Amino acid sequence: MSGQWGEGPARGDDAPGALTADGAGGGAPGAPGAPVPGPRPGGRAEARRAAQGKPGQAKAGPDRAQAGTAAAGGGGRAAARAAARKPKRDVKKIVAWSAAGVLVLLAGAGGLIYYQLNGNIKSFDADAIAKDRPPEAQADADGNKPVNLLLIGSDSRGKNNSDLGGGEDGGARSDTTILLHVYADHKHAVGISIPRNAMVAIPSCKLPNGKWSKGTNSDLFNAAFSTGGSDDGNPACTQNTVEKLTGIRVDHTMVVDFQGFAAMTKAVDGVDVCLPEDIYEKDLNEKLNAKGAVVLKKGPQKVEGQQALDYVRLRHGIGDGSDIGRMKRQQAFISSLASKIKKQGLNPTTLLPLANAATSSLTVDPGLDSADKLMSFGLSLRNIDLHDLKFVTLPWRYRTVDPNIDIVQADAKKLWDTLKADQTIDGQNATGEQPAEAPSPTAPPAVAATTATTPAAAAHAAAAGSPLADTRNIKVSVYTGTSATGMAGKAAEQLKAAKFTATAVGRADNLKYTTTMVQYGSGQKANAEKVAAVFPGAVVEPGTSAGVTVIVGKDFAAANGATTPGASGSAPSAGPSAPAVPQPLPSSLVADARSADDNICDNTTYGSGG
Repeated sequence: MSGQWGEGPARGDDAPGALTADGAGGGAPGAPGAPVPGPRPGGRAEARRAAQGKPGQAKAGPDRAQAGTAAAGGGGRAAARAAARKPKRDVKKIVAWSAAGVLVLLAGAGGLIYYQLNGNIKSFDADAIAKDRPPEAQADADGNKPVNLLLIGSDSRGKNNSDLGGGEDGGARSDTTILLHVYADHKHAVGISIPRNAMVAIPSCKLPNGKWSKGTNSDLFNAAFSTGGSDDGNPACTQNTVEKLTGIRVDHTMVVDFQGFAAMTKAVDGVDVCLPEDIYEKDLNEKLNAKGAVVLKKGPQKVEGQQALDYVRLRHGIGDGSDIGRMKRQQAFISSLASKIKKQGLNPTTLLPLANAATSSLTVDPGLDSADKLMSFGLSLRNIDLHDLKFVTLPWRYRTVDPNIDIVQADAKKLWDTLKADQTIDGQNATGEQPAEAPSPTAPPAVAATTATTPAAAAHAAAAGSPLADTRNIKVSVYTGTSATGMAGKAAEQLKAAKFTATAVGRADNLKYTTTMVQYGSGQKANAEKVAAVFPGAVVEPGTSAGVTVIVGKDFAAANGATTPGASGSAPSAGPSAPAVPQPLPSSLVADARSADDNICDNTTYGSGG
């Protein structure tokens, strides 16, 4: 029946594929889903025994997190029993698959609860993270930085996961991988789903025996997580592979298995989903001879536990049976979960079961290896609005030689460059700088008095004496289009002196610009003209990117006393190519993006047939 997939080691055509699974219920103290003894009021020894999962004298309620809540509140056995009788209610934080969101309100919980959650969390070896990595994102003028979080759903069949996932295959594969880019303003985020059967280069990775693999130039993406054959998987190898693929530094990684996923969905009393067709037993297990009973019905419904796992892992019986459709449903599921959390709010009574369920099956990078680190990270996500939480799928195409997928590299590069520039997929600049206090309409800021002879100061003085908004609200990307060194930084300094906000700084796509160009996106012409006042002689023209972009040329370099290398006849060296102004994203990618507040029945399948 449901859950008995019988699929093979899943290296492309049929690897199980979803987020993660169940774990509520009884068991030995300390085991996932097992009751945790509540401490007798006032006894340190009892508290220590309870934190270690050892039997104590106090009776535990039927739900260990509810009993823990009563203990944290200090009501004794009667309070624990009263808490255990309360019905579960819907709760959670920003993104369900992020245990960080689950822990946001735990600061007020008792120390016993904290230590229990802390003991749940596992981390992988920091030495397994590649040494040759993309650079860290730089903070803007206000200290804001984007954060890249790698979310992995493991299909490990270890522990009790085989009961939920079906099959007897050993090892673990990454059924679901999403790179979540949280923009520097921490009000926008986008999750990029990476197809598990996409062909990618996998770098050398550390094995369980301490040795390093040789790496491959072309293999299935989910083979990275399988490297070494461990039931716990190899999240560091997946992180290394994503960094190699994207050129983006992964700040944090989280892995949740079947058991943890199912337990989390029960802890929030189910998640609303929608399907365009009825799903039968045979759709979940192709080895069955008969169609079987309906396990997931057509239309809107609420799922939890095994049913939730079936929904996010489902491939057959809907659309073209591909991983692409499955990723769309996973995105819809996560969006629905985030929406429910926002609507229901958070409270300790319902938050604690969720936190316990999440952390009991969680593996993280060393930077998130404690409850307080997860809590701090979760707090940083609290201001993301549902509409500004987007999901897209990495640009792809079917291969002709096998059923796997190739990444469309040109389009993928546009996506990575867009994230590096901290631009949203719909063209907003989300670098996070906060606008400065508006200048006085009668007196220009001190900078105008001290540097009134510079073009930047003149431009700012003119803006300050006008009814227009503070130029600090105008955010400008700056690129050097000349081989003279330091020109982009010099231009950024002049913009800041004029009270504009300089964001991305780097090299343009070529270094042969004679004249400085000020390019503008839709609705930005007036702002571009203000920016051009900082660069006398600059040409203002429409551009392909949102916002305002400055590409400084030889005229700017000459005005600033720079000598262009190669003037004596030698060819200039372009040096390492930094991201150019991000090119427009494919219209199909933008149109196909899901917002977390979209209708749950929209965009949940791909292709036709079944």
